[in-house]
Parts: sequence; C-alpha cells; structure tokens
Amino acid sequence: MEFHVFDTYVKSKHGHTMHFDVVTDESDVNKAILFAKEWLRSVGEEDAIVSTKECRFCHTESVPDDVEIEIMTNGYFISKLDGCPE
Repeated sequence: MEFHVFDTYVKSKHGHTMHFDVVTDESDVNKAILFAKEWLRSVGEEDAIVSTKECRFCHTESVPDDVEIEIMTNGYFISKLDGCPE
C-alpha cells in the first residue's frame, strides 16, 4: 500500500524549528494538517502554527509494517526528523 508524506516545518514554543513528516493514507493536505496539530498537542506544542505553508505534500511511498499498523490504527504516523521532542 502507498502512503502520502507531508513535509512539515513548525516553530516550537522555544523558538527552534521542528521538522517532521506526517505519513497517512489520506491525500488531503487539510487532514495532514489536522494530524500534525493533534501530534503537536500531544507533545505540548499546541500553539504551533500549522498551515499549508508549513505542511506540504512531498511524495508517496510504501512503509514498514509497524508504521502501516500505526497509520491504520491512528490515521497517521509522525516521522520525527529534526528538533522534535522524544
């Protein structure tokens, strides 16, 4: 199965940039933004601004089984790249 990757850059409350990908089976950027906001709330960054400027479609790819299970369970997977909380 192919999944859509949305490249996302947001400013943290401490001023540094967080770079992460939202990986989902949804091709709608607005759904990806909602998923990004949900994850940001879960890591204490609920005030981060996420719009189509910060979250953009990048590419489509297959994913490992564990990532696919998380997407099928939660709707999305966050691939933390730079500056994200553990």
